[in-house]
Amino acid sequence: MAKRKPDPVENVRPIIVKKIIEEGHGGHHGGAWKVAYADFVTAMMAFFLLMWLLGATEEKDRKAIADYFAPTIVELKSGSAGSNGLFGGESIVGRDDYPNRAGQTGTRTITIPQDATGTADDAGKSPYSNMTEEQRAAMRKAQQLAEKEQFEKLKKQLEERLGGSEQLSKLLKNVRFTDTREGLRIDLVDEANFSMFALSTDKLVPKAAELLKEVAQVINGMPNPVIIRGHTDALPYASGKTMNNWMLSTSRAEATRRALVIGGINPGQVHRIEGVADKEPYNPMDRNDPANRRISITLAFTDPTAGSASAPGGAKAPGAMPSRPVPAPLPSK
Repeated sequence: MAKRKPDPVENVRPIIVKKIIEEGHGGHHGGAWKVAYADFVTAMMAFFLLMWLLGATEEKDRKAIADYFAPTIVELKSGSAGSNGLFGGESIVGRDDYPNRAGQTGTRTITIPQDATGTADDAGKSPYSNMTEEQRAAMRKAQQLAEKEQFEKLKKQLEERLGGSEQLSKLLKNVRFTDTREGLRIDLVDEANFSMFALSTDKLVPKAAELLKEVAQVINGMPNPVIIRGHTDALPYASGKTMNNWMLSTSRAEATRRALVIGGINPGQVHRIEGVADKEPYNPMDRNDPANRRISITLAFTDPTAGSASAPGGAKAPGAMPSRPVPAPLPSK
């Protein structure tokens, strides 16, 4: 059977026309507005962050933040090289006065690390100068608690030293400890059969001198200031004598100070000596009681916020003072 020839018309693919109808709308506007809006939002965020920082921080904190982003000039060493007059030389200009400094030649700048704070005027100030009074009180209270523990150790040490001495063990009953607002008070009291000083004088008896030597050995090296008070009983002096209980109590306090210094304490550790006569009796019910004749040695609390040891009230304890020069003897007539 003969094959059928293909019809060329049948093998042609049909033409399909796809009609797309576009709806009416505006042309493409681009995304530039998004960039501008993002810049605006970022700027507003930075602005409000800046306002918050200004309101929530203090001046020293703001300086620290500024130093972090741009190291600040500490001080400028300006050499005028004679340009500002006949006596031109070098001057140190404070960091905060940098914009107003005189224009001189030879300027050299020194920068500080980014994490440093404060101004050039803060140099030498106590690190506690910016603390509130509540913070200072809390620090003083914590310091006093720690020192009370040291006082307890001191009591035991002094009792052990006196108890180990055959001669001084009998004087243990004359040594009495009292915790006061000032600190630890050590009272060395008289008895009917024992007196620290010779009658009506400021001369220590040998046993009292040995007792004070032991006390000096114990308190030597303690950071606490020492306050020495002399006390007497209420028995008056005979009329016509220039001596009185005020003078006697003060001279006995000074004699005690000398004995403690001889015993080994630093002379600068003594904050003050006082003579109070019979105004602070140990036994107020009997003002003539021999126990009212006594020497009080007080180890005062220190104030850590004052930068060094201090007595109550924040007064700094004096350091060792230089010796007073001895004047040359005057020529005899």
